[in-house]
Amino acid sequence: MYDLIVVGGGHAGCEASHIGALLGLKTALVTANIKNIADMPCNPSIGGTAKGIIVREIDALGGLMGIVADKSHFQIKMLNNGKGPAVRSLRAQADKITYPKVMLEALQNTPNLSIIEGMVEDLIIEENTVKGIILKNGEEIKGKAVILTTGTYLRGNILIGSENTPGGPHGEQRSNDLSNNLKKYGLKIQRLKTGTPPRIKASSINFSILKEELGAPEYYTFSFDTEPLYKINEQQKCYLLYTNAKTHEIIKNNLTKSAMYGGYVTGIGPRYCPSIEDKIVRFASQERHQLFLEPESLYYDEWYLQGFSTSMPRALQEEMVHSLVGLENAVITKYAYAIEYDAIDPLQIKPSLENKIITNLFTAGQINGTSGYEEAAAQGLIAGINAHHKLKNIEPLILKRNEAYIGVLIDDLVTKGTNEPYRMLTSRAEFRLILRHDNADLRLREIGYQHGTIDEARYQKLLQKKDQIKELKNILKTTNISLNKATKEIFASSHIPEPTSSIALYMLLKRPEITMDFIKKLIPLDYPNQVLEEVEIEIKYEGYIAKSYKEVEKMLKLEEKLIPEDINYQDIINLASEARQKLEKIRPQSIGQAARISGVNPSDLSILSVYLKKKYNK
Repeated sequence: MYDLIVVGGGHAGCEASHIGALLGLKTALVTANIKNIADMPCNPSIGGTAKGIIVREIDALGGLMGIVADKSHFQIKMLNNGKGPAVRSLRAQADKITYPKVMLEALQNTPNLSIIEGMVEDLIIEENTVKGIILKNGEEIKGKAVILTTGTYLRGNILIGSENTPGGPHGEQRSNDLSNNLKKYGLKIQRLKTGTPPRIKASSINFSILKEELGAPEYYTFSFDTEPLYKINEQQKCYLLYTNAKTHEIIKNNLTKSAMYGGYVTGIGPRYCPSIEDKIVRFASQERHQLFLEPESLYYDEWYLQGFSTSMPRALQEEMVHSLVGLENAVITKYAYAIEYDAIDPLQIKPSLENKIITNLFTAGQINGTSGYEEAAAQGLIAGINAHHKLKNIEPLILKRNEAYIGVLIDDLVTKGTNEPYRMLTSRAEFRLILRHDNADLRLREIGYQHGTIDEARYQKLLQKKDQIKELKNILKTTNISLNKATKEIFASSHIPEPTSSIALYMLLKRPEITMDFIKKLIPLDYPNQVLEEVEIEIKYEGYIAKSYKEVEKMLKLEEKLIPEDINYQDIINLASEARQKLEKIRPQSIGQAARISGVNPSDLSILSVYLKKKYNK
């Protein structure tokens, strides 16, 4: 008998099983093939716009992804470095051999965690409560809680042109019966689609005529607890290239031969990561589309053609690839494909990621309608924590929209639902200025400590950082620059206009052209780079940040107005029929969550608030 059973060894399953075991649960990770644990069937990267911030949040809460990425990448860069801090995110090219190897080692060295090979095809359900799983061979494994992290394996179909082959990524064995059994238990199933581009043999690429994309000239880590393990000058290069008129002509003339436009696809694909044929159709006026060539591993000779996902037949893929400058003689080692799979309706899960119909059943990752390794890992982490809390009668960890991108992600899923693979974007977060890459530990590490996922040593490190931030701010507030000859020379040599009178360094730093590096020329500052960066951002954007917190206060007031679980929306007179239907289906936990439901208008919220006050004195 296990306390926790995690089904699936992808990025969600790795985080869920690790954190469950870390919290003391006797945990089993059940996967069809141990060799596919932490597999990266699509893009060989970790992070990206908004996604990189999620990885930092996972690390701040005690997860593995950031640590493993730091140990396994061969290029890293900060995206949007020239823009404001709200949109900066790390992205690393992870080695597809090293990343799963490091993750597997971490799991194998986690106390309380067993890894079992087997294909799960059914659940053991008693009185609407999950009691374990049933494998394809009929074996039963009992457990007090189950987390499903099935990725794209639920009735997965590989599509290349008109070919339709049952299977998971890489043609692996799929789960044939689990989604039908979930449907039998009352879960609503939807069909989704994603895809992957062709892989190219490196020796067949003419790199000399392509634009190099280099790693960052500064050291970065995803984890707050690791030092850089790479050498800046030894990072692997990636390359930039573009589609052209010939590429577009080939695709336009053969659209009906693709699985997507030929009518062979039934699932809905990701809006924000479309196939190349979808890009050509949707953005017909665009003369070219940006692509990247990225090495998959240092151990083999395959490169990933980022941005060229397709489900065209193999012969047409050859034509399309050969139309690209630098790839005229390219050898395709793996053809692109689309994959369809089953997922559940996320409106059927609670903010804790527990299922609303089956008690002690949690879901995380692509089964909840998301796309991306990072979104999956974040859900796995939260599901693992909350499975532990449910079994120990502890209140669930539910991150608010002002606390984390993870909170935005889960709230969007359980409040708005999705009928296409959900991808995290900075534009989805209304409080993105306070949900930054740099402050993920300040936002979440104490929460992790309170919930048992962050140990005392890492918590003390956080407290030390907070003290240093406070101390440095005080120094800048109480130190005025003297306009003497030496100071004037520093301003002149930096080509920065000197102030007309003595000014506190705190106020000086608010000027756009003044950086913390310049302040260090005026006075010595012996603080870690993380502290210097944090203080500079907080001072420069102080007014905007304060405005964001005022908006947060308004939201939190609505979040504090809780809605009882037993409320009967049919009893509320004058509530619009659409609002009543949506409220009944989603059953929001607060007025704040109700306000984010499409179809629930301000007038409905007013009626609901009056009813709560009369009926429940809330």
